[in-house]
Amino acid sequence: MRLIIEITARAGAYRKGLVAAAERLSPEEATILSDLEDHGLQVPQLHDVLCGGHVLVDDPELYEQWRFDKVSHPRLSSHHRDIDKSIYPDIGMRGHVVREKLHGRTAQGTWVQLEKTPAAFGGSKLPSLSDLRHLMDYVVYRFTRSNVGPWGLSRMTERRPLYLSPVLAVPTSLTPPVAQLLTRTLHRIEAADDVTAVSRDLAARFPPPDRADPGTELGQSLSGRAGRGLFGSSEVWVTETPSRSAAAVLRTSHEAPAVGWWQAERPT
Repeated sequence: MRLIIEITARAGAYRKGLVAAAERLSPEEATILSDLEDHGLQVPQLHDVLCGGHVLVDDPELYEQWRFDKVSHPRLSSHHRDIDKSIYPDIGMRGHVVREKLHGRTAQGTWVQLEKTPAAFGGSKLPSLSDLRHLMDYVVYRFTRSNVGPWGLSRMTERRPLYLSPVLAVPTSLTPPVAQLLTRTLHRIEAADDVTAVSRDLAARFPPPDRADPGTELGQSLSGRAGRGLFGSSEVWVTETPSRSAAAVLRTSHEAPAVGWWQAERPT
């Protein structure tokens, strides 16, 4: 997780000190960020999380998993008032990277948000300097319509949250005629791709896998995290040494050898 934070810190605009804070990342902070990554968080989206974006995850088990014995504490907040806070109180946690992590339950899962300034309102306790700074962050939110996170501002508010692992897919079966038509269509698309995606000579050297029914792969999610992967649309790329075998194949000429004038067939 430290490496991922360092990568995103190079591309995004953050307040100073993020990389230094990442070096002091606690196991509890790493667990929360890692769980978000397991539920589909990509490196570009990490910017909004670190800048206070409101995140919804369709996984209610995270609510209990993020209640750490030594560092978690009950918190008061105005988020998701439809949830019975006596049963599912909001939970806070402080850390070098998350500053003040706040999470709670939703009807379908768990929400989490990072705050720049911790607050401890409630009871007979007098407001502290931290509480006053928290009120200042709220004023910034009212003017900018952006959450004030530990490392910047985010437009991902509770009304416009970042949604991870949405439960939207509903499995259903196809009738035999529709399934047969789908299989024929997929075979036709793959056959067209074989001759249009690359040159014909390369297509002959690298045939696609022979599958009796390509339709069986539709609708299947990847194990663990589905989608475009951790780095998604981020500006991250990998350079590797070219394969000698692949280079030899690509350099192979398929042109006929040149024929000299003395070898040319004379007209009869």
